[in-house]
Amino acid sequence: MSEDRSSNGQRSWLERITQAFAHEPKNRKELLELLHEAHENKLLDNEALAIIEGAIQVADLQVRDIMVPRSQVISIRANLTPKEFLPAIIDAAHSRYPVVGESVDEVIGVLLAKDLLPLILRDSHDDFNIKELLRPATFVPESKRLNVLLREFRANHNHMAIVIDEYGGVAGLVTIEDVLEQIVGDIEDEHDVEEDSYIRPLPNGDFVIKALTPIEHFNEYFDTDFPDDEYDTVAGLVMSQFGHLPKRNEVTEVDGYHFRVLNADSRRLHLLRMARLDTPRRRDE
Repeated sequence: MSEDRSSNGQRSWLERITQAFAHEPKNRKELLELLHEAHENKLLDNEALAIIEGAIQVADLQVRDIMVPRSQVISIRANLTPKEFLPAIIDAAHSRYPVVGESVDEVIGVLLAKDLLPLILRDSHDDFNIKELLRPATFVPESKRLNVLLREFRANHNHMAIVIDEYGGVAGLVTIEDVLEQIVGDIEDEHDVEEDSYIRPLPNGDFVIKALTPIEHFNEYFDTDFPDDEYDTVAGLVMSQFGHLPKRNEVTEVDGYHFRVLNADSRRLHLLRMARLDTPRRRDE
C-alpha cells in the first residue's frame, strides 16, 4: 500500500526534496532557482521556502544589520537602588539588561530579571549589591556574520551580546531571538499582543499593534479616520509612509502618530509600537 502511494507521488517531504536536488546547483543563484522550482511544484510550502531562504540569507547579514541600536538599548546603572531601577524593568518587561558604570560604554555585566526575584523576600534592600547578581557580558563587533554569531550563541549558551563599534564604544545589542527571527520570522515575545486582540495598551501610554490590524478596527479604536479603500491594514498604511519594507526599530510618523517597527522580517511587518505625538513619552522608549 505504501509502495503504491510512493509511485503516485505521495512520498515524504524529505524524499521529494532529495529528488529535487538530484542535479546539484553550482552556485547560490542556481540553488535559489531550484528552491523556487520546488515550491512551484508543491514540494515546498510557503513557510518552508521562507525558512530556507532565511537560513541562506543569514550568512550574508552582519550584526549591524539587525542589532538594537544604542539609542534604543535599556540599560541599568550599577549605582542605582532597586527602587530606582525596578520601574524601568517592569515597564520594558525584558528578560536581560546590560548593567553599566559611569557611562553606557562601560558595560560591567548582564542582569537577568529572574535573578531579582529573591528581592521579594527581603524586608530591606540596604545591603543590595547589583554586582553580585551580574552574569558576564559577551561582546561582538558590528561586522560579525550572523551565522557565526548564532553558532557562538549555541556553543556558549548565551542569549544576548553587546555590540561594539570600531572605536570600542557600545553600538547596540543583539539577542539570539533577533538572529532566529531572520530565519523563521516572527517569534512570540514580551511585546506580542494576545491572540484574539490587535492592539495592546502599554503603561506609559503607547500601544503595541499587530501590523495586520484592519484600518477599520484601528479607526474605531482610536477614533481616527484613515481611509480603508487604499490600504486594508495598518501595515499597508505604515509601509506607504516608509516607501519600502522597513526593518526593526525604523520609525515614521503618520498624521500625528509615531510608529516604530518592533518586529519585521524580509517579507512582512509583524508588530508596531505607536504613540500619539501630543502624548509625552519616555526618552528611552
